[in-house]
Amino acid sequence: MSIAVLQQGIMDTIQDKGRYGFQHLGINPGGVMDRIAMAVTNALAGNPPGEAVLELHFPAGKYLFETPALIALSGGDFSAAIDGQAVQLNKLLYVPAGAMLTFEKLRSGARCYLAVRHGFSLTPWLGSYSTHLKVAQGGFNGRALRKGDKLPLRQSAQFTGDRHPETFPWTAATSHLYHQQGAVRILPGACWDILEASSQQQLTTGSFRIGPHSDRMGFRLNGTPLRTVRKEEQLSAGICRGAIQLLPDGQLIILMADHQTTGGYPVAAHVITADMPALAQYQPGQSLQFSVISGEAATTALWQQEKAVRYLQHASQLHLEKWLLPYELYRS
Repeated sequence: MSIAVLQQGIMDTIQDKGRYGFQHLGINPGGVMDRIAMAVTNALAGNPPGEAVLELHFPAGKYLFETPALIALSGGDFSAAIDGQAVQLNKLLYVPAGAMLTFEKLRSGARCYLAVRHGFSLTPWLGSYSTHLKVAQGGFNGRALRKGDKLPLRQSAQFTGDRHPETFPWTAATSHLYHQQGAVRILPGACWDILEASSQQQLTTGSFRIGPHSDRMGFRLNGTPLRTVRKEEQLSAGICRGAIQLLPDGQLIILMADHQTTGGYPVAAHVITADMPALAQYQPGQSLQFSVISGEAATTALWQQEKAVRYLQHASQLHLEKWLLPYELYRS
């Protein structure tokens, strides 16, 4: 029971919610860039919210299903197709044995996620299935997928007699789960006060472009250089995803999923947790702006987002109980 990689993508890896509790040992949490897309695909597939998924970047790989499977796709739109037939995001899909999944064209977003019902049969490392590329652990042999790899599945779908892909008749609404009001919301960081007043204004009113060297470790921003009122030696300290560091040349970098565990650059601000999934779908070359909000507003935004995700999970479970269980019994 497996999915074979016929053609490798630029960076296709197994990820989950990440491994926490080891940053003091120099092991960063990692995990998916877009936790909302992970939650959506797993909800559609009837998996636990943090089940491991396949994180795809465009151009993504080509995959042959050697066993029937139920899958879901969410996040970036890469024009997915099964045996040449276009399939939609945010739906539960049946893929028969022998079918090929391809991604034809980048339409929107930067990362697409694929979940398989019952999950992948892999070995966790330090409590997580996330791929840690630098130490070659977790995921599938600790690395990105390559041509010839076979991703083992825990269980195949029960529709062994079907030969054609099928789409289940419900769609997960996701637009309200992402912040889409333009500016990325931030909280002032520990070093906010060392910025000149004009640079504080530039950070909150200016425009920044995501640079070409951005990746899962961090988004490098290009914009008007920011200045500080004084030069200070910064001691290395623990840092987290979403921290916006001020580099020596006055440019900024936003730390993403594979960020280092400590850093000495000043932290000017932090992207709020609720806005990290939307930020993860930005592509190099896109522009963004920031707006400062209060800690209370950031907490409220996260609470509302998590509540909406829970509603979606419950709704998906009701659909599965109504459609999938009888469907499986009938087809088995």
